Amino acid sequence: MAAVVTPLPLSPMNVPFPQKKRLPAGQPRAWYESHNRRLKAMRLATALLDAGVYHPAHATDARIRAIAPLIGVRRPSDVTCRMVRSLMRY
Repeated sequence: MAAVVTPLPLSPMNVPFPQKKRLPAGQPRAWYESHNRRLKAMRLATALLDAGVYHPAHATDARIRAIAPLIGVRRPSDVTCRMVRSLMRY
């Protein structure tokens, strides 16, 4: 017997994100950019998993970009979309 999986409703996050902490000072600009990109990719990957997208092949750029406004982040770049898919692989 196959199990039926119903995706969770995608409301603007029932639980708010944790409070942001200040980033450490003195790092090169590239470090801050990659750090923020990783955080954004993790938020998008989590939202996709909550929406029922469990396989990276189903996470197209269009689907990732469509979910971004629902969770309150700006439109992700191609690099961020690739990062979301790589996070979903693991």
